[in-house]
Amino acid sequence: QVQLVESGGGLVQAGGSLRLSCAASDSIGSTIAMGWYRQAPGKQRELVAAITSGGSTNYADSVKDRFTISRDNTKNTVYLQMNSLKPEDTAVYYCNVRALRGGVIRDHWGQGTQVAVSS
Repeated sequence: QVQLVESGGGLVQAGGSLRLSCAASDSIGSTIAMGWYRQAPGKQRELVAAITSGGSTNYADSVKDRFTISRDNTKNTVYLQMNSLKPEDTAVYYCNVRALRGGVIRDHWGQGTQVAVSS
């Protein structure tokens, strides 16, 4: 059974930092891309950052120069370092992994971790 285990959310003051982690079980297959999405109350889920197996990255304009995504392929783990946090970063953050297994590409989602930034 494929599992994505997220950790690292919490409450922080504006200007602070948090680091999110998401570990995928080995049964997930060959990862193509890993990323983080977020959903604030009353808003649609949006892409925050993504990284391919080759290391190419993509960021939402709102987090560029503040957030850094990285991955450890040996551990099937993706990280999101969030610096200079703002109240508008408050949301539930979801890990996403796109993987190939048995000739089929699937998207897998974590359970979500709450990030709250106070002003």
